Amino acid sequence: MAAHGLIDTGALFALLHEDDRWHPRCVETYRQLPVPWATSIAVLTEFFHLAARGLHAVRTSWNFLRSGAIVVLPIGDLDLPELEELMRKYADRPMDFADATLVHLARREQLNLVFTIDHDDFETYRIDGRRPFRIVPDR
Repeated sequence: MAAHGLIDTGALFALLHEDDRWHPRCVETYRQLPVPWATSIAVLTEFFHLAARGLHAVRTSWNFLRSGAIVVLPIGDLDLPELEELMRKYADRPMDFADATLVHLARREQLNLVFTIDHDDFETYRIDGRRPFRIVPDR
C-alpha cells in the first residue's frame, strides 16, 4: 500500500501525547485521512528522543508504529548528496536533517501532503525547488 503523505516529528508526537496542545487537531486530521503515512528513520530518531520521558510513552509509540499506520521509507548513501544540498539551500532556516529527509522523500516518492505542526518551515520548503507542500492540520 502506497503512503498517503509524509508525517513529521511534531505531528507524530502530538498525535500520541494527549497533553500536547496540537493533540486534538492531529487526532482529528489522523481520523479524516487514510493511512499509511510515510516517514524516515531520522524523524523516528527525533520522535523517540522526545517520547523517551517514560516507559508507557515508548510502549505506546511502538504499538502505534507496529499498527501499520506509519511506513518508514529508506534513506541510503545515494540520497546523501541531495540531503546535503537541501540543508545548504535552506541553511537560513536552518533545515535539520529530519526535515531534509522528508523534503527529499516528497520528491522521490511524488508526495506533496505533509502532516506537520511545523508550518513555518514546510511553508518555506519546496519540492523540486518549485512545488509547495500541502500541510495538515491547518494552523
